Amino acid sequence: MGKGGPRVARYRRHARVRAKVEGTTPRPRLCVFRSLNHIYAQVIDDLKGHTLTAASTLDSEIKDEVAGKVKTAKAELVGSLVAKRALSKGVNQVVFDRGGYKYHGRVKALAEAARQAGLKF
Repeated sequence: MGKGGPRVARYRRHARVRAKVEGTTPRPRLCVFRSLNHIYAQVIDDLKGHTLTAASTLDSEIKDEVAGKVKTAKAELVGSLVAKRALSKGVNQVVFDRGGYKYHGRVKALAEAARQAGLKF
C-alpha cells in the first residue's frame, strides 16, 4: 500500500471526495464514518460548520434492534434513522459523502436505507 498504510489511503480518497462534495444549507452533506464494529452518519451544513443531525449504531433509539445483527443490517438501521431525523429537521435533500470508503457493503446499505426512508440524493 506504500507509505502510511490503508488509513492514509482513505484520508487521501476522502480529500478527493471532499474537493467535489460540499454541504450547503439547502442541501447538506450526509457524511459516513465506518469503524471496525460501528457505523456513524452525520448530516452537516458546511457553510455554517454545524452538524444538523447524527445517528450511529451506538444510539439508544436503535440499541436493542442492532444487537445480534450483521454489520450491513446495522448500517441499514442507521441509514433509516439518520434519514428520519433529517426529515424531521426539514432536510429532504443531501449530498452523499462516502468518506473515502468504497460505495459497497455497509456504506451502500446505509445510503440505500436513507433513500428508502425518504432522503433524496
